Amino acid sequence: MNSLELIAVALGLANVGLLVRRSIWNYPFGMAMVALYFVIFRDARLYGEAALQVFFFVVQGWGWWLWARAGGLAQMVQVEWMDWRTRAISLALVAGSSLGIGWAMARWTDAALPFADATIAGASVVAQVLLAMRRVENWALWIAIDVLAIGVYMQRGLYLTAGLYVAFLVLASAGLIAWAKAARAGEAVAA
Repeated sequence: MNSLELIAVALGLANVGLLVRRSIWNYPFGMAMVALYFVIFRDARLYGEAALQVFFFVVQGWGWWLWARAGGLAQMVQVEWMDWRTRAISLALVAGSSLGIGWAMARWTDAALPFADATIAGASVVAQVLLAMRRVENWALWIAIDVLAIGVYMQRGLYLTAGLYVAFLVLASAGLIAWAKAARAGEAVAA
């Protein structure tokens, strides 16, 4: 059992658990988690996901700032639905990045699972931006990512991380339900 992976899993559970509750304090846990996962994924030759952790670190800082600006540290923030045009653009970005990054990794690296790795990476970029912007659909995208990631991590022997993503799948489902309910009701939700 890798102790670095165990710590990253604990930080990840705290991060997503706080996200489902719409707590702004998810961000410090998330930033620590992605710093550790950069090393873990690099060592597992999942280069797309290792690079993704750098992106996550930056975007989590941006999300922290956006959430604080939207409602402050102790106030309420609202979540919203995307329009159909934005949904289509988001899906096109996922597809394009998955194919482009996957092709590049298959051609120029020794990546273990280039297209699956690229799909997780590309979809995660889009989902993280949607999360920072407090869009309900981020959770549906995270659900799809989690399902794919569980298989990839099992195949690479990252069993603790696969278990974390099973928990993420459950939490993402809870997040989708909670955020959809809040968006339908037009409620502000706890920052």
